[in-house]
Amino acid sequence: MAHGRVLVTGATGNVGRQVVRQLADAGVAARALTRRPGAVFPPGTEVVAGDQFSPEAVRAATDGADAAFLVWPSPDARAARAVVEVMAARVGRIVFLSSGAVDDRLAEQVQPIARYHAEVERAITGAGVEWTFLRAHGFAANTLHWAPQIRAGDVVRGAYGRAAATLVHEADLAAVAVRALLDGTHHGRKYEVTGPELLTNIERVRAIGEAIGRPLRWQEVSRAEARARHWLPASLVDVVLDVEAAMVDHPFPPTSAVAEVTSAPARTFREWLADHREDFR
Repeated sequence: MAHGRVLVTGATGNVGRQVVRQLADAGVAARALTRRPGAVFPPGTEVVAGDQFSPEAVRAATDGADAAFLVWPSPDARAARAVVEVMAARVGRIVFLSSGAVDDRLAEQVQPIARYHAEVERAITGAGVEWTFLRAHGFAANTLHWAPQIRAGDVVRGAYGRAAATLVHEADLAAVAVRALLDGTHHGRKYEVTGPELLTNIERVRAIGEAIGRPLRWQEVSRAEARARHWLPASLVDVVLDVEAAMVDHPFPPTSAVAEVTSAPARTFREWLADHREDFR
């Protein structure tokens, strides 16, 4: 497939913005589909105003595109099927930012986040296009939900301080995505994408303190209190808290996917903090 124009959905999100930037660095024309057409993108980016949940908007945005980067930040997988159908009729390759919660060993996905991502995956595999799935096992950027607490004081309150995760830098997810968008050898791959290290919530809070030059500490609270102050929609809070509870004793180990695809080591959490320390001040 020639390196023609690439459609990027979620283009103002943490990962999508990086995909647009890295495509530009590679000399590839990007088309950013966004509900924020006034957002700033690299020179040469074609900005298309529209809602990625709308098949009509996607139909217009995919005209003349060869490949597409798809994110689906909604539990409504029924709408995704219509979008994928329109997208697949116009592009030859789709790279989907999926979830590490999807487990191919299960006949049916029980966990809600896994369920809707798996439904989007099935829509793509049945659409007759080349595809690659990036199953992310935690975003370093999700740590930003602690920023209000950190700006207000020296304590981060939450449940499951000993829960350990392998948080991936959004630039690494984008780097894997860009290579899959531009190179057909990644067709049919389901990459389990992680950061390079396991860190507990307690360790992450300590690292943020070191990065901003101010000692921080974790304060363990009950699950009920954590639920009440959680940043996610109520429908997802218990799902995420269940995941964190499981990660106390059974964290998902780091993978080599970033290095395997990009030939560069995955960025550490402290490297992510070097890029984001001002967000906590």
